[in-house]
Amino acid sequence: MARRTIEISREKAHLAVELGQLLIIRDDERRRDLPMRQRLPCEDLGLVIVDHREVSYSHHALVTLASCGAGLVVCGEHHLPVGLMLPMSSHTEQVWRVNDQINCGKVLRKQLWTSLVRAKIRAQAGNISSSSPAFRKLERLARSVRSGDPDNTEAQAARVYWQALFPPRGSKRFRRLPGEREAPNSLLDYGYAVLRAAVARALVGAGLLPVIGIHHSNRSNAFCLADDLIEPLRPMIDRRVRRLFAEGRTVLDQPTKAELLLVLSATVLTGAGESQTRGPLDAALTRYTASLASSLAEGKASLLIPTEPTEEGGPCPS
Repeated sequence: MARRTIEISREKAHLAVELGQLLIIRDDERRRDLPMRQRLPCEDLGLVIVDHREVSYSHHALVTLASCGAGLVVCGEHHLPVGLMLPMSSHTEQVWRVNDQINCGKVLRKQLWTSLVRAKIRAQAGNISSSSPAFRKLERLARSVRSGDPDNTEAQAARVYWQALFPPRGSKRFRRLPGEREAPNSLLDYGYAVLRAAVARALVGAGLLPVIGIHHSNRSNAFCLADDLIEPLRPMIDRRVRRLFAEGRTVLDQPTKAELLLVLSATVLTGAGESQTRGPLDAALTRYTASLASSLAEGKASLLIPTEPTEEGGPCPS
């Protein structure tokens, strides 16, 4: 079952819990158009995103959210996520699964990373017009990815992809710069951060440690594995940011963030053939992370990477 993602950003509030329900208690004379209290079942929540400096929490609320498997994301300056609270996994096979992560051999790591890079480039191609030279170039690059991507095909594809996704405006060419405050980079950063949090929550639910990555291995990064698995999902954010940017939505305000949060409820396909399933991305992440756990246990790369469908059921076009 897909879980809800909620954002609290429009007014100050206090978060508490009563009878297993999250209470959002508002106290703002300027916002009498909103209910003073809102109740949401904690077990239905996947992510709670807080982007208001005057939101407070009861200890019981934090404990209950974690016990129900929900993640809490807090945003700081410029409305970008700066912290993530995840539940401690209660998976019955967690020790075995963490051991599988630790003991994962170099060959399997390369196979898994190859699958992720190839899927990412194909998803990027799906955001570009199929009649463009960039599309054909990306398709060729996806087919050329070798085990472990020693040729850094991912970076080659990025150079082609970004210029095709955001064509030059006059003499100004788009550059993907994480941390830049201007759109579309700021919108991409927010969307990726939300997606990263959702993937991290799914990893914990699968009994895996987000800190032990397949390819990413920065010693100061607590979410290396989430950063690995998010790669083929990034184009889902890219296509939404492109649409918002084309509409002139360049400010990371509440309506724009709400649009980006909808990615977690977007319909995706997971698997192939008779075993293929169709449903919201948030639910598909559970199957995605479980397939990684199975791959690590069996020593064979067989990732079930979510992809966005068209009406005909194929990959999402531009």
